[in-house]
Amino acid sequence: MPSPPASLEQLPLTQLKGVGPALLEKLNALGIHTVLDLLFHLPLRYQDRTRLTPIAALRQGMDVVIEGIIAASGVVFGKRRSLLVKVQDGSGVTTLRFFHFSNTQKNALVIGERIRCYGEARWGKGGIELTHPEYQILQSAVPAPMEDHLTPVYPATEGLQQTRLRKLLEQVLQQLEKSNALPDYLPALLQKQERFIPLLDALRLLHQPPPDISLRHLENGQHPAQVRLVFEEMLAGYLSLRRLRDEAQSQAAPVLRGNNPLQQRLLQALPFKLTNAQQRVSREIAHDLAKGMPMLRLLQGDVGSGKTLVAVLACLQAVENGYQAALMAPTEILAEQHFLNLDQWLTPLGIEIDFLSGKVKGKKRQQVLQDLQSGHTRLMVGTHALFQDEVQFHKLGIVVIDEQHRFGVHQRLTLREKGYSAGIWPHQLIMTATPIPRTLTMSAYADLDCSIIDELPPGRTPVNTVLISAQRRGDVVARISAACSEGRQVYWVCTIIEESETLECQAAEATFAELQLALPAVHVGLIHGRMKPKEKAEIMAAFKAGALQLLVATTVIEVGVDVPNASLMVIENPERLGLSQLHQLRGRVGRGSQESHCLLLYSLPLSDAGKLRLGIMRESNDGFYIAEQDLQIRGPGEILGTRQTGLMNFRIADLTRDSYLQPKVKLWAEKIRAQQPELVEPLIKRWLANAEQYGNV
Repeated sequence: MPSPPASLEQLPLTQLKGVGPALLEKLNALGIHTVLDLLFHLPLRYQDRTRLTPIAALRQGMDVVIEGIIAASGVVFGKRRSLLVKVQDGSGVTTLRFFHFSNTQKNALVIGERIRCYGEARWGKGGIELTHPEYQILQSAVPAPMEDHLTPVYPATEGLQQTRLRKLLEQVLQQLEKSNALPDYLPALLQKQERFIPLLDALRLLHQPPPDISLRHLENGQHPAQVRLVFEEMLAGYLSLRRLRDEAQSQAAPVLRGNNPLQQRLLQALPFKLTNAQQRVSREIAHDLAKGMPMLRLLQGDVGSGKTLVAVLACLQAVENGYQAALMAPTEILAEQHFLNLDQWLTPLGIEIDFLSGKVKGKKRQQVLQDLQSGHTRLMVGTHALFQDEVQFHKLGIVVIDEQHRFGVHQRLTLREKGYSAGIWPHQLIMTATPIPRTLTMSAYADLDCSIIDELPPGRTPVNTVLISAQRRGDVVARISAACSEGRQVYWVCTIIEESETLECQAAEATFAELQLALPAVHVGLIHGRMKPKEKAEIMAAFKAGALQLLVATTVIEVGVDVPNASLMVIENPERLGLSQLHQLRGRVGRGSQESHCLLLYSLPLSDAGKLRLGIMRESNDGFYIAEQDLQIRGPGEILGTRQTGLMNFRIADLTRDSYLQPKVKLWAEKIRAQQPELVEPLIKRWLANAEQYGNV
């Protein structure tokens, strides 16, 4: 391999000996495109091949290296044809068994040859065996040296052997010993204060760890070499998001003055007062909107905390200053509910509000688009339809996005770009009722300011959550009958294992038919994702008006549905859902002053993870605590939706395991930005070649 250039990021894999088109394709499939990618392709685990184990000492389950003379070899026929090789070393005899073998292999494994094998010892028909061990035929006259370090086992793909990966990494490490092609970008003061080992030393140790290393620390990601790399990767991620934030804040946005008559008139007309948390968050948003740079704020609040009203006050600040506002929701049910609520609040104030979704068609659609483009419509509520090419705003001042994790990054960018005019960008407020753990907020949303409504309106009662076995289904139906006879309303939520909306709808339809038969005196409704938007809207309106007492639904009702009289929810097969989704569903009840209950109707047997999740649901109504527990159980990608949010897919770091590093990462990142800004670009380039895709702007 020739001497590499100053940057391994640009060194092609074909510069390595033995890398041709076929191997290159397999490496690319693993996300390895450069020599640097290969260097950061770290082992999953390690094997100890540094010492021989006498055959007599073999025990079930041991990973061992043995060495001996082949005493017998031949093909045997039984249920499966196999090649059996007897090996003896003076302490005992064991069997090597190969179900898949070639004639070349069979001819090489002959009596009298010295062989060294690595594999797992297991009980077979004739005692301890090694099935399909790795092996090499030794030259009897020359003692073969043992490995001087633990043997790495790498993430691989079909047709790419571990031996090939190990040899490639050995090439790279040997070359790096002779050159300075891997500069260390962490400041010397940082490395000294945090007691970090040099970058190349960390990589060499992780690819070729010494025999006496602590495997427990390696397995837990706690070895100093791992911590060194994790810190640098998290640092690069944070810096990339902060750079995006800097770029956004260098842009201009409309200056929207606060404390407007429209806001005061709305607040005076409401039958309740804002909570202290709502008032605090509203002030934070109003302060942002009055600046001449685009607001990028994440608004978190548990179910029922009053986020929508805070968002409406922000929209009124734009309207009062002569701009339009847009509110986008991920589903038609949620978008329509927002529209109905906002229509009741804003129409009396003389504000033109309209609605746009895929179901708005023909002349009606043309009129909606015309009113929006002319500026007649001041607030537009809608779904994904808002960022279609034909939708043009007259003067968009603020974009509000509800349940942001359900929209892709590019969808959010598209809507924001619709408000761009003559060098001015709209403000953006992102809302979520799925509480995001603080550690994830710091990592995934470092480009956003964050506000939290951490207080529920007075009069809201905690939901009592009960676990009930599906074997007691009859008792649950009786409880529903009693609740409906007392004038209360009930949700029954159906879930299935398969990721199939069709099957989920079929399950809901079957439950609907079953409950209609079991509860003839109860008015039962059905809603699911395959129904037409008009049907769904009519069903929800009937349930909200009290014409329906029991609503059988799929998880389509997870967000936004507000029926204060609904005080009982049954979630069937809750063990199939994540904690955050269960909490969202449970939030549909407990919205009034009466005592509310959520029955988790689980099926046996429950997995350990299922028991853990349901136990957490029973013990807590705190969305942020539940989100932290969900993070521990499922990981960040599941909670935020990695593909949708653009959450960084770290190579080495684990946001759950390594969250304790985040405060120091933030501290040092800000120091680097202020004191050594020339290091920002190299760090981002090393770890995040396409960093821009991770923005949440």
